[in-house]
Amino acid sequence: MRIYLLVTSFFILFISCKNNDNLVEVQIPEPEIIEEKASNFTNSNEIKSETGPFELVQLKYKFEDYAPNLDGRTMETHYSKHLLSYANKLNKIVAENKWSKKTKIEDILLNLDVNNIELRKSAGGYYNHNLFFENLAPKSDLKPSDTLTMAIDKHFGSFDAFKQKIITTASNLEGSGWTWLILNKKGDLEIVTTINNDNPLMKDALIKGTPLFNIDTWEHAYYLQFQNRKVEYLKKVFELLNWDLISKKYESL
Repeated sequence: MRIYLLVTSFFILFISCKNNDNLVEVQIPEPEIIEEKASNFTNSNEIKSETGPFELVQLKYKFEDYAPNLDGRTMETHYSKHLLSYANKLNKIVAENKWSKKTKIEDILLNLDVNNIELRKSAGGYYNHNLFFENLAPKSDLKPSDTLTMAIDKHFGSFDAFKQKIITTASNLEGSGWTWLILNKKGDLEIVTTINNDNPLMKDALIKGTPLFNIDTWEHAYYLQFQNRKVEYLKKVFELLNWDLISKKYESL
């Protein structure tokens, strides 16, 4: 019965496509292309952490504004799932320990018991992600200030050499972690890495210093868009660094 229906359907289709014994080309519609639109994403200002002193850094741009370097889906998921989760966990720990609401995240990181795994993970994840998002802006032609450029040239030879070292260092970091540009205790610029959610402010950091910017190399930061193409992600995210803000941070230290 199924064979009979299949043959019959084919015969009808064949006849319908003939016009005076000439076959008529049947046009197959093109697949629909879904473009990223503002309406597809939540407004970042509507994403709030649970009650507590530690809030998400407020983005000045829409999630889709970082495209094509970082697509809206990646940015929204990273911000509204991962950063939000760390903020909520940290606020819960703060409430349970009845800490002052004036406590600064930097003070927590500088003084935390490194064996307190839950606090270490939550505080580190919150600080690291906030700094990451804070230092991103839609792609532009911005370059470091003259003051920061001179420091980069002094410590790395040139801006291009510095960029290549950042990308190479980050690409060579195995597993989950972060790559940082810091001002170390000697007052020199230095590129360092940390694993998981550790950072250069913690007591047991191999190289301590004040972070200027960081790059997230956890898979959640790039896998939706780039899959396993980590180096491509690193090149794209480097182009989003807000050098105006980073320069001001450096000059204020």
